[in-house]
Amino acid sequence: MITNAKYIISSQDVKDCPQSGLPEYAFIGRSNVGKSSLINMLCHNPKLAKTSQKPGKTLLINHFKIEFGPSSAEAAPPASTGGRSGHLVDLPGYGYAQAGQKQREALKRMIERYCLLREQLVCLFVLIDCRHEAQKIDLEFMAWLGENGVPFAIVFTKGDKLGRVRLEENIEAYKKRLLEEWEELPPIFVTSSETKLGGDELTAYIESLTASLKE
Repeated sequence: MITNAKYIISSQDVKDCPQSGLPEYAFIGRSNVGKSSLINMLCHNPKLAKTSQKPGKTLLINHFKIEFGPSSAEAAPPASTGGRSGHLVDLPGYGYAQAGQKQREALKRMIERYCLLREQLVCLFVLIDCRHEAQKIDLEFMAWLGENGVPFAIVFTKGDKLGRVRLEENIEAYKKRLLEEWEELPPIFVTSSETKLGGDELTAYIESLTASLKE
């Protein structure tokens, strides 16, 4: 699990990001999809990343350093994760309609430059609000990631807002839509920052990716 997390820096461009060489796991999605809340949930710190009810508040590349350690039920760090660290990255949201054209283009360049040029990016987590059907803007962004060879996973957020049956139906419908264009699906997680749903699974996936880099 993530036992320590702290804010490092906010950057306007990929060239200004930390030069530590640590593996990075970035979070992106439409504005107000819950990126900051998810990061806070994973890091067990509700005040780590700034959250807001108003969309479009994240305008910079925000880095948080994390360290992996044992859960409270473990007596010692497992060999596979002990002493490992990395960065979680909160990227600006896309698709904020009230932003001006100039700002939207600047954010688009910032996001694309980070995705294409950040060598230590291990996985980009694309956040999707589970309550909605597949949106064109998300599908186009994921297609762009595929075309450019950017590794990504899908994280459905706000899983507590739907009943179990409706949630499963929405996820299956989304998978079916993706398979119209993709031969195979990326890793998929279902989460809720309110109930902690999916937090352990997502953290374990990040830890496994980090551990695999050392092998």
